[in-house]
Amino acid sequence: MSTRPPLPPFTAETAARKARAAEDAWNTREPERVALAYTEDSVWRNRAEFLAGRGEIVAFLKRKWARELDYRLIKEVWTFAGNRIAVRFAYEWHDDSGHWFRSYGNENWEFAENGLMRRRIASINDLPIAASERKYHWPLGPRPDDHPGLSDLGL
Repeated sequence: MSTRPPLPPFTAETAARKARAAEDAWNTREPERVALAYTEDSVWRNRAEFLAGRGEIVAFLKRKWARELDYRLIKEVWTFAGNRIAVRFAYEWHDDSGHWFRSYGNENWEFAENGLMRRRIASINDLPIAASERKYHWPLGPRPDDHPGLSDLGL
């Protein structure tokens, strides 16, 4: 069984590292790579969709990033204890008609002893925004270290 440090139980520092690693991976928009952070039998609730296992996660992420174009994400730890982390996040994207959105949400994560996520529960709301209201302007890929986080952006 492979490990994915940092491992639980989490501290403030290791929870923040885990959240940033997840953010960086999701910003690659590479479903197969992202799915490696989850256990083989990981279960998700994403909005009203329920998934089980890496295969379903990969298929979900492919659908997601086919419709959520120019996706850029920022995550921030809300709280943590033991093998659980709660994060809040916001991401910006546009549809194939060029309409921009900022999606806000919260995730509850539960990790196996090896540091892979075995449960992800996400609640998300989409807000239409004008292109001029965008706050995420870095090149596609992971957020640069000097780019402000959610709190710094007033989100």
